[in-house]
Amino acid sequence: MRAKSSEAKQEPGDRTFIEAARRAQIVAAAIDVLAEVGHAKATFTRIARKAGLSSTGMISYHFAGKDDLMREVVAEVLRTAEGYMRPRIEAHTTASGRLRAHIESNVELLVEFPGYLPALVEVLANDRCDDRTAREFTGATETMNHVLAEAMRRAQAAGEFREFDPETMTLALRGSIDALIGRAARDPRFDALAHGRALADIFDHATRRTTS
Repeated sequence: MRAKSSEAKQEPGDRTFIEAARRAQIVAAAIDVLAEVGHAKATFTRIARKAGLSSTGMISYHFAGKDDLMREVVAEVLRTAEGYMRPRIEAHTTASGRLRAHIESNVELLVEFPGYLPALVEVLANDRCDDRTAREFTGATETMNHVLAEAMRRAQAAGEFREFDPETMTLALRGSIDALIGRAARDPRFDALAHGRALADIFDHATRRTTS
């Protein structure tokens, strides 16, 4: 009978877990570097150093190139936003509560993950941003806007929201949130949370059905 080797064997599931953790580590480092120095200076050398890797070879092993890594950065920002906002929105049973949570959690996300928005902007604003990355981000944004507009329509049908065009209201809301977040990203003294609450009040009044 052959004796079992004393060396611990790495099962396929273990390798998958380790590789996923390494990819996540690299993406997190890329987000930090993008936020700190911008897309042009976000080299594999800087990212490897931020991730605590001894060389850039580990990045090249997990990602086909910089575009591939940047695409995963955008995907990670979108996943994080979804995971952060959804439970806060779904915790409310009224349309007005969900709308307020949508606005406030969007702004709170900026405070909780301060490097994510600058990193996202750096990737999307880069002239060499590949079409696939731009399409995926645009598609995710359009889906979110569609979901929000449909929620407004259901609230109107239920008599909770007044009559207005849901698509127009959604565009106004999205533009307002983006402007607020953009100001917060430029001005560290800007109280994003306070302005987020004020913005939620504005759209609460703009959408809520009032009794005469």
